[in-house]
Amino acid sequence: MGQSPDLLPRVDAVVALWGVTPAHGAPLSDNSGLALAAMDLGRRLGADRVLHCSSAAIYGSSDRPLHEEDTPAPASAYGAAKADMETVLRTPQSGDGPVPVILRIGNVAGAESLFAALGRDGPVTLDRFSDGHGPDRSYIAPGDLAKVLEVLCTLPRNRLHRVYNVAAPRVTAMADIVRAAGRDLHWRPAPDGALRRVALDTARLAEVCAMPDRSSDASWLVADWQRWSGRG
Repeated sequence: MGQSPDLLPRVDAVVALWGVTPAHGAPLSDNSGLALAAMDLGRRLGADRVLHCSSAAIYGSSDRPLHEEDTPAPASAYGAAKADMETVLRTPQSGDGPVPVILRIGNVAGAESLFAALGRDGPVTLDRFSDGHGPDRSYIAPGDLAKVLEVLCTLPRNRLHRVYNVAAPRVTAMADIVRAAGRDLHWRPAPDGALRRVALDTARLAEVCAMPDRSSDASWLVADWQRWSGRG
């Protein structure tokens, strides 16, 4: 069993990367309860901020980069649960506790379905859309995500925004990731409702944590995944 929060030292920040996804089998509504538990933990430990893991899934489909001020329009139950979690966190907190900082994180290299497929034997299959291309997504490498978390944990509180899109500055083609990993690529027709492109506007994040342009490169994403997963 872990230590009681009352027995732990005081901290400056709490990073709450826990959450429930469809793969867990638990109610997606538990995401809101976990967020409130993280806020309570931060309050008891004297933190002045709690970083919460939300998702790009709270946005609807769009041909333009998605901005933090866009109205959430989730297309999935998971996205709706994360949007509900954000609403709970915007409810005014009593006292002088920590502020919630919501991170709408894009695809993390090594922690989503494409990289799960790269971890298995055999060719990787992607959807092909009517324009002849596969999906484009806003990705971030695990090492770059760690850098973002460090910056947002130490940034003066009066400079913090309450919501950040978290991703590399450009979208990455999933097909380029498969090729960078040296894997065979197979195609299938994209089903109805499949999203051709999900691009996050990261200008707000770049004001405090600019990332090099290479952070969007498929080769960088694959190499960082291999480094942190021990596959390199």
